[in-house]
Amino acid sequence: MVKSKARYVDGFVLPVPKRKIEAYRQLARKAGKIWIEHGALEFRECVGDDLNVKMAMPFPQKIKPKHGETIMFSWIAFKSRAHRDSVNAKVINDPRLAEMDTKSIPFDPKRMLYGGFKVLVSF
Repeated sequence: MVKSKARYVDGFVLPVPKRKIEAYRQLARKAGKIWIEHGALEFRECVGDDLNVKMAMPFPQKIKPKHGETIMFSWIAFKSRAHRDSVNAKVINDPRLAEMDTKSIPFDPKRMLYGGFKVLVSF
């Protein structure tokens, strides 16, 4: 296993209709390639599998998915916050993103949780 050089991570949690998982996967593949081409170290999209946990507050309790939705947990890794800002500026200006129709994306961006995080522990 290769040790990650990531020191900064953008994290996302969002609900996606299960019937739109494949459309989400296609969007994520396209977006992931763009982020990696512009310098992101890692791009991960994960679909909920074991969400009814008892040991802590489960994601669905906070996200409140509607009937037929599941939770996505995603992150993009960077060298630093400055590196993140630089990569994201390039991504935002990438014409391939402009081609994406925001009205047809397979999730509601208003229900997405997002934040930037400094890496505290890494193996």
